[in-house]
Order: sequence, then structure tokens, then C-alpha cells
Amino acid sequence: MGWQAAIEELRERERQAQQMGGPDKVRRQHDNGKLTVRERIDALLDKGSFHEVGALAGKAEYDEDGRLLQFRPANFVMGRGRIDGRRVMVGGDDFTVRGGAADAAIWEKQVMAEQFANEYRMPIVRLVDGTGGGGSVKSLETDGKTYVPRNPGWDWVVANMGKVPVVALGLGSVAGLGAARMATSHYAVMVQETSHMFIAGPPVVARAGETLTKEELGGSGIHVKAGAVDDHVKTEVEAFEKARKFLSYLPSSVYDLPPRAEPQDDPGRREEMLLDAVPQDRRKVYKMRPILEAVLDSGSFFEIGRHFGKSVITGLARLDGWPVAVLASDPYHYGGGWTASSAQKITRFVDLAETFHLPVVHLVDCPGFLIGLESEEAATIRHGARALAAVYQAKVPWCSILIRKVFGVAGAGHMNHTRVHYRYAWPSGDWGSLPLEGGIEAAYRADLDAAEDRDALRAEIETRLNKVRSPFRTAEAFLVEEIIDPRETRPLLCEFANMAAPLRTAGPTSFHMRP
Repeated sequence: MGWQAAIEELRERERQAQQMGGPDKVRRQHDNGKLTVRERIDALLDKGSFHEVGALAGKAEYDEDGRLLQFRPANFVMGRGRIDGRRVMVGGDDFTVRGGAADAAIWEKQVMAEQFANEYRMPIVRLVDGTGGGGSVKSLETDGKTYVPRNPGWDWVVANMGKVPVVALGLGSVAGLGAARMATSHYAVMVQETSHMFIAGPPVVARAGETLTKEELGGSGIHVKAGAVDDHVKTEVEAFEKARKFLSYLPSSVYDLPPRAEPQDDPGRREEMLLDAVPQDRRKVYKMRPILEAVLDSGSFFEIGRHFGKSVITGLARLDGWPVAVLASDPYHYGGGWTASSAQKITRFVDLAETFHLPVVHLVDCPGFLIGLESEEAATIRHGARALAAVYQAKVPWCSILIRKVFGVAGAGHMNHTRVHYRYAWPSGDWGSLPLEGGIEAAYRADLDAAEDRDALRAEIETRLNKVRSPFRTAEAFLVEEIIDPRETRPLLCEFANMAAPLRTAGPTSFHMRP
């Protein structure tokens, strides 16, 4: 017989682990519109690629003779698999066992998932569907004691932010430590209506005096606007698609370089719509995203954080197949000016590009920082200074396209001016220390106040200054290097991507992204 009996017991334990919380709990999970953790892993990974680690971890009951009566698996499933052929680590909470609560977990499994991803240099995807780190207060009775809080394995969670891509998918009610695991990632997604995230859930908040539903307190709409997560989708399947897409632009770790895709788009493509994309009337706005689609590889733009810091657009894309990080102003929001939230968004995004060796393309239309009392109360200058620091600390190749406004300190942050000025300007370029429209009031206030006809004098001054406002005057002094036909933008950006590719250097950077 040899070890046949032990193998049979092994298979029985594995079978029971596959049952998760049992048929009733699995049915309840489905009735709530959610997949089980094992279904999620199968949907995320390449078919048949999952290799589970720790399936036998859990709590068992035995009879008087030591025979196994019942086995309840730990409520965290982890292991390695593949996404588009590339190895990844995946770990997911099992809500069918004690609602994903930590007092039903074996925390070492979660720590190992993070450590394994770090030491073997592979991306990690967290499928988060559980509560906080302490579990239920019922554990006080079962354990007979309490404890000083700690976050086991958090050193690996932090270290992974600077070493491997981290994706967090919020797939249910996430609180406490689960919420922190969501936020401590490079890309976080929630599922609308079925996913909620809180520091503490409604029952605890109610004791503090606020009575709110789960959706009112922690719905995905709240968190995408606040910037706590990057995106929200309608279904779990869409969340898995987002995770796979995000990872396709990044290397497996900082010791690799972002992979080039087979080029599918003509690098010399010239879009006629670019010639009229920017209105000649400076008071009129225009849409930036169609410009992005026109100059990037077709269909390659993957936007990140669309609902937060809306005056700045961020995302990943490809140019002639090469992955790049894209920054762009959005004149539909504050004219493209930097707000406190958009500055935070820029800082985090530039840090992502620097961490994973992604060249940056920046399409600029920035009138400066948002001004006014609300801006001052939001510490906009502090957040803006951090964004400027991120831009100046970044060493990745950088190319800016000056589309229209470039004003003030924030406008100056379109690139690190001490590096080679790899940039192009469109004929619609408009720049200076202050926008002309507002600057006249500041610079000529005494003259205007003394004039018999204030409006007439203002018009006269504006006409006079407009004569030297032309970007060609700037080019004459070599204060802008090249003014281009907007239709030439894509070919020039593709050239930049190809020139930047051999300059990328694998390995850890001097600083890396934090949450």
C-alpha cells in the first residue's frame, strides 16, 4: 500500500477545501451577485494556470481516534498563475468563510503571497472581499485576551510598491485592513453597487453618530471622486479585464523593462482633425481625449483616475508599440489648471512612471494653479510643490507637447527645465508668467484706474501686447525649440518612443511610488 492512504487523505482534504464555506454560503454569495474566490481566480488567470499554495491550511475537527471529521479551509486562497502567459501572484479573500474576517484567516498565507511576489519578482493581484485586520470582537471571548494592533507582513506590502506591479480589486464590502490593502496598490478598482470600502463600516460609524447605508458611506462613486481608488466598473468580469490591461503596460518587476507590443498602427499617421482641434478663440474650450486618440497608437490609451483631479488626464498608452505614461491637461475642468487633487494625481502618476521605467508624454494646456480662497484652503501650493518635486526627480525620458496655455509655476512644471528640452509647441501656444487676460489688470492697474475710459484703455493695451504674444516671437529667441504642424505630432512622438526605448534602465529607482 505504501503511502496510498495518506494520498487519499490528501485528496479528501483538498476536496473539502474546494467546498469553501459550504453549499449554502456559496449560494448566498451567488445570490448577492458575486463570484466565489475560486471562480474569480479562474476568471482572472489564463485557463488552467493556477497553482494553489496552502490549500490544506484551515481548521479541522477529529474524532477520538484522530480521524478527520470536518475541515474548514482558511478564508484566503493564494497561489501563482499566468496572465497573458506571464507569471503573477494572486491572493483572494473567501467571503463564504466567516465573511472574509481575519479571525477566520491564517494570516501567514496573506503575508506569503506578498513576500513570494516580492522575492520572485512577479506582479500581485489582490482580490479583496473581507473585513479588517482584527476580525470580530467575538474573538475576545474565544481567545480570552486582546492584543496591541499590528499589521503582519506590511513591510512586504510597502516594499512591493517599489518592486512589482500591485493591483487591488475591491469585490465586496472591504473595511479596515482590507481598505488599506486596496489603497496600497498601483491600481485599484471597485465594482459598482456590490463593492463598498470603509475605514469602518456602517454599524461602527452609527455608534459615532452617523447613520448611513453601505452605499452612502463607502460606495465606489465616493472613492473614485476622492482618489482612494482609480476606477470603478459594473461587473467583476470588467474588473478582471481592467487588471489584465493595466499589467500589460508594465514589466513584471523593476528589474525588467516594460514590454513592447507588436506595432499595429502606422507611426507616420497624420490626423487632419488635429489642425482644427484647438479653437482660435482662446476663451473656447476643446476636448483633449480625441487628441490623445489621434496621436497615440489606436485604441491603446488606458485612462487611470478619470473621476479624480479632473483637470489632469493620466493613463498608459503605446507609441509604435512602446508603453508610455501619458499626462494631459483637460481644459473642460478649471481650464486645465492644477488643483490640490490634480497635483496629488500628478505626483502619484509620475512616481508610477519612474518606478516602472515608463517614458512620459505630456500634452500641456495649463493656465497655472487654481486660484481663490478654496484653493488656498486646500493647500494647493503644498500639493503642487510635491507634484513639481516628482517631475524634477523623475529620470525617465520625457517629451512635452505645448498645445495652448503654459503659465506660471504650474505651467513651468510641464517638464524639468534642467534636462534637455525635448518638447514641441503647436501654433496655438500661449505662455508667460500670467495669462494676458488677467495679467493686464495686475500689471496696469494704476493706469486703468486713472483712465477716463477704463475699457478702452484695456482694449488698447491688450491689442498692443497681442502683437508680441505670437509663439513665433518666442521661437525667434529660441525660448521654444520647435513649433510644429499639429498633424506631425504622432510621427514625432513615435520617434521619441523609439529614441527613449534604449535609454530605459532596469532596476530599482532612487525613489518609488507610495500610496
